[in-house]
Amino acid sequence: MHRRSFVRAMAATIVLPALGGCATPRAAAGGRRLKRVGVQLYSLRDAARVDLERTLADIAATGYRDVELLGSMNNFGMAPAQLRTVLDRLGLRAPSTHVDTGALDDLDRQLDVAAALGHQYLIVASFPDEKRKTLDDYRMWADRFNEAGVITQKRGVWLAFHNEPEHVAPIDGQIPYDIFADRTDPKVVRLQLDTGNMAMGGQDPIKYLDRYNSRYWAFHIKDAPSLGAKTDTELGRGVVDFRRLLAKIDRIDEKLLYVEQETYPGSPLDSVRRDYAYISSLEF
Repeated sequence: MHRRSFVRAMAATIVLPALGGCATPRAAAGGRRLKRVGVQLYSLRDAARVDLERTLADIAATGYRDVELLGSMNNFGMAPAQLRTVLDRLGLRAPSTHVDTGALDDLDRQLDVAAALGHQYLIVASFPDEKRKTLDDYRMWADRFNEAGVITQKRGVWLAFHNEPEHVAPIDGQIPYDIFADRTDPKVVRLQLDTGNMAMGGQDPIKYLDRYNSRYWAFHIKDAPSLGAKTDTELGRGVVDFRRLLAKIDRIDEKLLYVEQETYPGSPLDSVRRDYAYISSLEF
């Protein structure tokens, strides 16, 4: 199931040439490593449906310290107070959650839940297919985000937007994502860069990081086998140069970085464990 449909259901949730798939990061001159690594819960969505608490325990045991939730209004049927208790007991934070655009019409309740769970961000995962067909659709969404961002800021929460591959498919010769990003107000709206989705959309995520660096305060650390690929892959096995990308992120220790994997060669949990081993040891 595509993330957009999944989140909606929960609420009612330089790029280099192919390197041949080396999963072990090489030593780097920078010598820095990520201080915290998170994971997007969508990576383990099937397990979370069966047993959310066990899945969160597996996340914590792997070494992740942050988890990005899915539609916090109804996280797999677990009430916010209970979920916060589980997160605290496991030593996990949930600084952000993915929501659908319906959250913009229900901000008071969304912000109450955000306060209960400790969210710093409400991140809209995508736009409905029928409302992203034209450049004017993207302009309309930008205006709505600017209005909603003023409201969330009053409650100490940022509104942000996450990119999907289709957001960089040209419409009338222009990139709709650029129209949206340029029209939103940085004082009230931030962006989440999904590196794999940008690559799967045929674009260089480092180019976008260079362009909107100060706008990106959250990241999905995701790899892709090639530019324009239809699926993602485990970290270090695709084309995204994570060492170079991480080194370019301004104020990286203040930002949220989540591993996300949507497709797997085998067990999803084994994949996110390998992803953690890769990104947590990568020097940049």
